[in-house]
Amino acid sequence: MILAFGGASIDGSAYRDVADLAQRSPGWLDTAVTLWSAYGLALFALLMVAGWWQARRTGAAAAVTALAVPVVVVLAYGVDAVLKLAVREGRPCQSLRVRTLETCPAPGDWSFPSNHAAIAAATAVALLFVSRRLGAVACTAAVAMAASRVWVGVHYPHDVVTGLMVGGLIALASMLVVRRGSSALARRVAASAPLRPLLSAS
Repeated sequence: MILAFGGASIDGSAYRDVADLAQRSPGWLDTAVTLWSAYGLALFALLMVAGWWQARRTGAAAAVTALAVPVVVVLAYGVDAVLKLAVREGRPCQSLRVRTLETCPAPGDWSFPSNHAAIAAATAVALLFVSRRLGAVACTAAVAMAASRVWVGVHYPHDVVTGLMVGGLIALASMLVVRRGSSALARRVAASAPLRPLLSAS
């Protein structure tokens, strides 16, 4: 038997309210949210590529900053995964036995914090250092991703809020460091012939 922390005492009632609302909502809405929850992270990958593509036209330092975004996202995911293993919170759909739109993950697939929310928030915050417009789009999408994970029934609200905070804070701290060293990093990358095309559109 896997021993897990139960998060229902924190906001289990709010989770039940959302799960109940999802069951009573129109089918088209539930389908749209479920698809977004499952596949929406692909949008964040596309935004990262778009940010790098635009940054190449700005300059080498901007391109290096854009190239750092996926690295920062992986770092945020890693921190989030470590927290999951440390806290070991069971999924709400396991402990509360409610009907959910998405199949409940197996025991041992911990709930706190949300990986999806952390990845989305890290991408959004990191992209703000590359393009305010792309960052704003990603921020809106990150909130939608976090909400969708509660809507489909696989996370408590506090899971996704914490995931957003973890991803956002890791990205903010990391990108501040990257921005300070972007010029030096750009010179090093430019010195390597195979990597030089990554920094310029020409």
